[in-house]
Amino acid sequence: MKNLLADFRTFLEVERNVSEHTRLAYLTDIEEFNVFLQGRDNPSGHKTLDAAGTDAVRAYLSFLFGRKLKKTSINRKVSSLRAFYRFLLREGVVKSNPAQGVRTPKMEKHTPTFLSVDEAFALIAASTADSSASGLRGRALLELFYSSGLRLAEMAGLNVGDVHFAEALVKVRGKGKKERIVPVGRPAQDAIRGYLDATRALRKEKAVDPFHGALFLNNRGGRLTTRSIARLVDGAALRSGIGRKISPHALRHSFATHLLSAGADLRSIQEMLGHESLSTTQKYTAVNINRLLEVYDKAHPRAKR
Repeated sequence: MKNLLADFRTFLEVERNVSEHTRLAYLTDIEEFNVFLQGRDNPSGHKTLDAAGTDAVRAYLSFLFGRKLKKTSINRKVSSLRAFYRFLLREGVVKSNPAQGVRTPKMEKHTPTFLSVDEAFALIAASTADSSASGLRGRALLELFYSSGLRLAEMAGLNVGDVHFAEALVKVRGKGKKERIVPVGRPAQDAIRGYLDATRALRKEKAVDPFHGALFLNNRGGRLTTRSIARLVDGAALRSGIGRKISPHALRHSFATHLLSAGADLRSIQEMLGHESLSTTQKYTAVNINRLLEVYDKAHPRAKR
């Protein structure tokens, strides 16, 4: 068991190049399946990972439903098992993938939460009154989220040298350590410059590397965490008066939705968001269509049904 998981972890890290968070999720899911196999809830009789068949995976699926887990969680666990057994199949440990033929619950399609253009402007404007270093940091974060559509972890991982002011670009390290280049608008550049000027003394005092050091710092000169960034967005949403809770990911959705509404093509948006598949980006098309239908229903005299 330990050797199989250790080999799979190496495979994920070296060959698949997935993030530490994803590796942990995969390994946790497999360890939970292993516990199920050895427990009383497993009627299949297969007690080890290399001996488990499709009946054991189906029994595990039933067990997960009994625990009333969300469909997203169940699908992720089965996906982890499929990936694990594909690896074992390649290594010759098993002769078939027991999770391959198992049907997973159908997922409901959710349209992404996003802000209107006015709400996005109100959110950013909520941080303009505070001219302290922390206030300038909040404005720079919000401007960059909306300007470039970064993920929360990508924002936290930015270094000073990743922002190329002359070219109006920012280098982003995304999922699986994949890098991409994203445009950054003038308001975001100005906000970042203002924040860097305000923290020059702190960076010198804490010996923060002027190029490879963190772009966004906490009050002690360390890198700002994802949790702290999320709290800053929460505070700005509260001050803005938009009347609802907004996550950093909602700003990413807003970035993509507003680009699409203004005529940007899906391929370009896919590149900027760092999506591997165009189908992931296409969910914003549904958002745009929903808005068109909403406008149509309100405006057209023969639209009401």
